[in-house]
Amino acid sequence: MSKTIVVCGHGPGISDAVARKFGAEGYNVALVARTADKLATAAKAIAGEGIKCEPFVADLADAAAVVAMIGKVRAAFGPIDVVHYNAYAGGDGNILSTSPEGLRRSFDVSVTGLVAAVQASYADLVASKGAVLVTGGGFAFYDARVDAMVAQFNAADLAIGKAAQHKLVGVLAAKLAGDGVYVGEVVVTGMVKGTAFDQGNAPLDPKDIAARFWEIYKARTTQSVNFG
Repeated sequence: MSKTIVVCGHGPGISDAVARKFGAEGYNVALVARTADKLATAAKAIAGEGIKCEPFVADLADAAAVVAMIGKVRAAFGPIDVVHYNAYAGGDGNILSTSPEGLRRSFDVSVTGLVAAVQASYADLVASKGAVLVTGGGFAFYDARVDAMVAQFNAADLAIGKAAQHKLVGVLAAKLAGDGVYVGEVVVTGMVKGTAFDQGNAPLDPKDIAARFWEIYKARTTQSVNFG
């Protein structure tokens, strides 16, 4: 039986490259995002490469929607072997004007949705000795220079959500290790080509990041690696 990866928070950069990499390795691919038309187009493009790929629309800030989505993926593909969590959200980002709702949504997308996805797929992950793979961000780091950049670029919502997610990765790794489930993250510390942050000079190739995800997944020895 083919294995299945659920790519949560699909976009044109890292997550698309991860979907294609795992698909090329024989995995069924479930793409998850909020925008149905873009998601359908992406799934069709990936399927055109001979990969079994289907779109699943869900708001990853909504735990109930995440649980329902995991159920739909299981019905379509069977048990889930890998959850790749690439979702992020950023609101106003200016810490002096951002709203409680903006902060809450960033946290829910980065943390609540990930917890819901793991809980909903937990039995499958344990049965297959599967994995949870997370795209981290350098803004999560506790460092005065990083904090200055976050303030300068008005990225507080994003940074706070990613910082909480970074802690969650460690907690999940400790909790799931005894079940044989691997938890790992690639913390991206630079701009990625083809993403919303790319102004034409981004130095990082998403294909290289996807290859790094594949490496840590196969090795299953490192919890967190930096890329950039």
